[in-house]
Amino acid sequence: MDVSNLLSAEWWIVTFGLIGILTIIFAETGLLIGFFLPGDSLLVVAGMGASAQVASAVGLDTPFPLGLLLVGAPVCAIAGAQLGHYIGAKAGPRLFARPESKLFKQEYVEKAQHYFEKFGPEKAVVLARFIPIVRTFLNPVAGMLGMDRRRFLLWNIIGGVLWTDGLLLFGYFIGSKIPNVDRYILPGAAVIILLSVIPIIREIMKNRKAAAPAPDPKGKHHREAAGS
Repeated sequence: MDVSNLLSAEWWIVTFGLIGILTIIFAETGLLIGFFLPGDSLLVVAGMGASAQVASAVGLDTPFPLGLLLVGAPVCAIAGAQLGHYIGAKAGPRLFARPESKLFKQEYVEKAQHYFEKFGPEKAVVLARFIPIVRTFLNPVAGMLGMDRRRFLLWNIIGGVLWTDGLLLFGYFIGSKIPNVDRYILPGAAVIILLSVIPIIREIMKNRKAAAPAPDPKGKHHREAAGS
């Protein structure tokens, strides 16, 4: 297996089918090791796979049942996030005290905590659904910071339904309406990934700019005065 396949939504869907889709949605939102999985593009391509036109083009025997996707995907996303919250509440800071590695980096946790503090708990839980990596780490961070389990569940449900069903319906719509859309699955997935990481890129650039040393306030006049 080519390691690059792990980032390909089409590969996951054709290889593992509906069960694979639901498992990945759960893992990406509930297990820290699932942050690299292609959640956004997976949902869009899965929605496209509910269209008979796209299903046959990508090698599926039958289209995915759209109704089952619209129910199963949010259930798995909500259950995964709730598990993440539980792990964070139980393990606390010890969970994030692990050393740096190629996959796990403290900056992921810090970014999730940044969104939690910037937008407030409720908005952060919903908005994080649409931001890769952040949607994985924010759930245990919310638990670690003591967000009430019932309050988290309410906003978890809202965010989970908006994220999964919104992207599934978008994929189904374009799969049904655009001729030969299967030709654009790979570039389309790349665009989705790019758009979803833009908020992270913007925050990184803002943080670097804020951390940059301030320019020397002393101009030529001050230097000449100092030398005289």
